[in-house]
Amino acid sequence: MSKQVFINLPVSDLSVSTPFYEKLGFVKNNMFSDTNASAMQWSDTIVVMLLDRAYYKTFIANKEVADTKATSGVLLALSFDSRADVEAFAETAANNGGSSFKIETGIPEDQMYGLEVLDPDGHQWEAMWM
Repeated sequence: MSKQVFINLPVSDLSVSTPFYEKLGFVKNNMFSDTNASAMQWSDTIVVMLLDRAYYKTFIANKEVADTKATSGVLLALSFDSRADVEAFAETAANNGGSSFKIETGIPEDQMYGLEVLDPDGHQWEAMWM
């Protein structure tokens, strides 16, 4: 059995976040989705679970749910096959309620290229090609 990675993200509105992620290329798995969660498949081994903020809170005991528009607790990265794919991902995000920006890393762009993408809740993804 191959190992899988499930990334759980608190979201303020599933009806906004689910189509946003679908437009980015994630596929909703209805078998593991309901009114509290959308299971968004990136690959055979990576699933992003979009969880309603109140539902997400049930998993974290006495901790508070981070305001990801103001605080970063994790930086997630996805690899792409080309610079053009990175740019298309960022452009799709920006055209569907998210945003993107470039961080200067000092690494030559012919070796590694990336753009930072924010979803509607402020979760940050690094789209990168190496």
